[in-house]
This record gives sequence, C-alpha cells and structure tokens, in this order.
Amino acid sequence: MTATDTTAVRGHIDRRRVDLLLARIALGPTHGPLPSAQVAVAQDGVLVASENFGTATTATRYVLQSVGRPVLASLVWRLIGDGLLSVEERVADVIPEFGANGKAEVTVEQVLLHTAGFPFAPLGFPRMLDRAQRLEAFGRWRLDYAPGSALQFHLTSAAWLLAEIIERRTGRTAGQYLAAEISEPLGLSLQLGVPVEEQASTVAPMVAVDRTSADQDVDPWGPWFLARPEVLAAGEPSHSMVGSATDMALFYQAVAHSGRWDAAVVDDATRIRLSAIPAGDQLYGGSATPVNMGLFVTVSGATGGNWMPTTGSPRTWGHGGAAYQLAFYDPETDVSFALLSNGYPLRGYDYTRSGTAFLTNVANLAADLVP
Repeated sequence: MTATDTTAVRGHIDRRRVDLLLARIALGPTHGPLPSAQVAVAQDGVLVASENFGTATTATRYVLQSVGRPVLASLVWRLIGDGLLSVEERVADVIPEFGANGKAEVTVEQVLLHTAGFPFAPLGFPRMLDRAQRLEAFGRWRLDYAPGSALQFHLTSAAWLLAEIIERRTGRTAGQYLAAEISEPLGLSLQLGVPVEEQASTVAPMVAVDRTSADQDVDPWGPWFLARPEVLAAGEPSHSMVGSATDMALFYQAVAHSGRWDAAVVDDATRIRLSAIPAGDQLYGGSATPVNMGLFVTVSGATGGNWMPTTGSPRTWGHGGAAYQLAFYDPETDVSFALLSNGYPLRGYDYTRSGTAFLTNVANLAADLVP
C-alpha cells in the first residue's frame, strides 16, 4: 500500500510512516469489525494521503459525531474574529430566553469549555426540530452545579446554544453559516442538516459491529440516536454533521492557512484554558487524568489522552468521536489527520481495551508522521 503521491507536498513527512499508519487502519475493515473506514492526512494545505477501506468510496460521507465539534467551534471563532461575539458575554444577553432558573450569569466561554452547569439538559426529538420549542427548552433548563465550578461534557446542550448564538449574531442558521463561510468557499462537503431523502445516497449508514443476533437493540441514546434520519435532517450541532475524512483533514489546514480565521483568535481558542478531571459518570468513557480543554476542542498538552495523541506537540488540538473516529491538527508539524468509520458497538461507545488501544495506536502513529 502506498500513500497518494503529491509532488506539491514538502518532503518532511516520512512516507514510510504514512504507509505504516494506513496499514494499521486497514486492519479494522480487513481483519476486524469495521465495515468501512476513511483516512486522510494533509500538510501545508495539501492532501498527502486519502484512502478508503471496506465499503467506503471517495464519495462516502460519515456522521461525524464529536469529530465535528471543532467545525462548529470554528464558526464561533469566526464570530469572535469578526468582532460579533466575545467569550466574556453572558449567554442570556445573546439569547434572553435562556436566562431563567439561575442561568443569567452563564458565559459563552463556560459553554465552550463544558463548565456551564447543565451537562445533560434535555432537548430531544421531536422538540429539537422546532426553533420555538428549542428556545422554550432553554428557558426550562436548570443548573446541576454552579457555572464554572466543574468540567462535565455537555452532550448536546452546549452545541444547541452555540448554534442559536450563531443564528442570533449572523441571521443565518449554523448549517447555513457553515455552508456559506466554510464548505462552499473551501470546496468541502461538510454539511449540517442533510434532508432525509438525501441521506441514503450520501451518508454511510451506521453498522453494529458486535451484534450477534437480529433481535438485539441499539442503545436508544447516544450515537445511534444522534444518527437517526430525523436528527441528521434537524442539524443537531454536536454530533450530526456529516463529511469525509478528506473534508476534516483539509478543514484543519484551512483554519491554519486560508486566512478565513483570525490567527490570533485561533491561537487563543486552541490553547489550554482548563485542565481538569471530568466530573460525574462521564460519557466518553470517563477519564482518570485531566482533560485539556480549549474553546470546544481538546488539546494534547503534556499528557495527551481523551483522543489526543500522547506523542506529537502539546499544542495538538482536535476531537475524537464515537466510536472509532478522531481528527486533529498539530501546529508544530502542520500535519492534520482524520479517521472516520461507520462501525459502532450496540451501546454506541467502545470502552474496551482493544477499542481504546486501536485509537491510541492510530493517534500516535499519525502524530509521528514527521520524524
């Protein structure tokens, strides 16, 4: 197996290491449980490698799950760079409907850092389909703890607020803003809100990798719920964006090189603003070590973990996603990497030793492409 040849790429990526990375990922669809996978590597704004495994083709797009969070974050960063938003602002000053039940002092930064205090605030189907009902739900939400006092991943609540903030400050939905400001000008197929009638032909269906009988049901919450056709069509902003591995690798390059983002804002957004052990019974498998948070992205820091590589530079930032997906960017080597798949355990997440080892191994191989 040989990585895609591109003469425009600088020579400091070791092609043998790229081949080793691709061979490791290929084991998932070839000898393991994954029905398909995509991988992409880019550097200096150029695609270095793009491979499809199993049933994937160059036209395949995946439900990004939490891998899409940095894309949503980047929309907020654009607002900050354009002077349309400040992280110090109170959410209730942007969305007055939100401020009830003691939430008036919650800041935009706390929402971006997952410290806002309402990690599992409900906004399920079908209420999520209707903006008026979403706004009513925002007002009913109550705090589980004082804002800023604990890190606990806000599964969907934070992103719904960020999407509404984008709409309040731009007059466009998050999906429309994504299309106009990122996908269309950059030639990417990232999309938030895919009509139901288009999904079967454009989005890889999720496949249970551990089903042993036809009567086994998937977990009614989490990744399987967030990939329902109605939820994908609604544009649930935390997890239901769709795109390809190439999209994600080139998205990170665009943030670094296209000039569409203020470099100082990106640098500030991707530094470690908070390092803490997540509170509560965590999704994402919990963490015995601190998680390093930037503005709605995770950062490697000195320890890595939480899907970030333990090798590579401490400034590496990005996000992983259920169950075998991750994407990140290393500013020191200018390497971006994305791995996507449509294989999922019935529970949605894979906390097994083998599942964790797969992602850790892949992340570290990708972080070591530059000697």
